[in-house]
Amino acid sequence: MTTASDSMRSRTRFFMLGAFLVASIAFAVIAASGISDNLVYYWTPGDLRDAGDKAYGASIRLGGMVVPGSIRKVAGGSGVEFDVKDARSVVHVKTSGVPPQMFRENIGVVVEGTMARGGHFQSNRLMVSHSNEYKAPAKGHAVDEKTLKQMMKSTEGLTD
Repeated sequence: MTTASDSMRSRTRFFMLGAFLVASIAFAVIAASGISDNLVYYWTPGDLRDAGDKAYGASIRLGGMVVPGSIRKVAGGSGVEFDVKDARSVVHVKTSGVPPQMFRENIGVVVEGTMARGGHFQSNRLMVSHSNEYKAPAKGHAVDEKTLKQMMKSTEGLTD
């Protein structure tokens, strides 16, 4: 003779087994559906060159320093072209978006996009590295000539 508690345990086990089976199938479907298509890799210019054909078509975040003298505005648009370097390699980058105000030579950047067959990196997003520290000048603090020249130099190329 079975009791009500034995019947309840049997139903609970059946329910748990069914829930586990459904979760396993769902996990397998997600894993097989190409979740890797949504991954974004972070590479340096050297890593990008070493990757060869793997770099084409992959979503990549390329990080490095903007090469001095390489920034050129795209004719008829708001985009820019520039070179990004690391210790081993240089990659030419083209972006159609408006660069951030802090964008300039010798600054760390991260560009998101993909390597194009034309030999350049096509970026759809441009981010600049900067310090999170900000120290406001003391009230009534006069800016000396050296500091003023430094501030002017840091904004070169930002205006037309």
